Amino acid sequence: MNRRLPPLNALRAFEAAARCGSFSAAAEQLHVTHGAISRQIKQLEEWLGLALFDRVGKRVLLTDNGRQYLPVLQTAFDSIATATERLTQGRTRQLRINATPTLAMHWLLPRLTRFQLRHPGVELRLATSDTIIHDQHADFDIALRRGHDHWHGFVSHLFLTEHEQPLLSPALLASKPLATVADLAQHTLLHSETRPVSWERWLAAAGSPALQAAAHQHFDHYYLALQAAVDGLGVALSAQPVTDALIASGKLVAPLDGPRVKARGYSWVLPLTLAEDPLCADFCAWLEEEGGN
Repeated sequence: MNRRLPPLNALRAFEAAARCGSFSAAAEQLHVTHGAISRQIKQLEEWLGLALFDRVGKRVLLTDNGRQYLPVLQTAFDSIATATERLTQGRTRQLRINATPTLAMHWLLPRLTRFQLRHPGVELRLATSDTIIHDQHADFDIALRRGHDHWHGFVSHLFLTEHEQPLLSPALLASKPLATVADLAQHTLLHSETRPVSWERWLAAAGSPALQAAAHQHFDHYYLALQAAVDGLGVALSAQPVTDALIASGKLVAPLDGPRVKARGYSWVLPLTLAEDPLCADFCAWLEEEGGN
């Protein structure tokens, strides 16, 4: 088949400039000069016979044609990159997982051995982040995030449902009882910026939305709030089953019968370019087995 293709370097320059929104940023990313990017895009526009960018002063904006062309090129480049990675890795396959810190520490890591036993030839690479997923050119194969949002360019599925209830250390419970919801008024409540309304939601479900705690402490990450609870600094809300290991080990206890309030849970998120990848499919299925969803 005789394919009619534009100059590939020009396509690469266009994709980088469109994604970065700047010729200069594209030049820096591709390690070429600003002039080289400009010339390659001009060459591509002349080859196509249409404009891909509008020049507005020092700024460049995609035309309607450019916006239409960009996602097609990105999908093609992603497919080439994926195929190349598979080909060059030989018998050793890497699986890059990006998970939120708390899930990685308290739920995923203790279970990963079971997946590794199924796939002994796979090299697992785990990174932690709670950043919002918006870039289709992400540096992961599978991401694990709270909630079940719609991520453009990705496929996702909920694999783990969470329930929240108060947790504290056995030592703190011994010194300051927590037998009823009203007893929380004598305690310090531990909050997380990544779960800003958890206590408000739980207290409303418990029928005590106006309860005034003795004090409040705030942390930027949930795992820090959990560690503060382990250290006896106050009462945190659990995220069971993520916190089940802390309860099973005796580091934290859940003295109240309820309520157990359903929270957002976790989803696996997979780029569309890997939607048919067998290893990624196995990992996602394994997550659903472990999570019971």
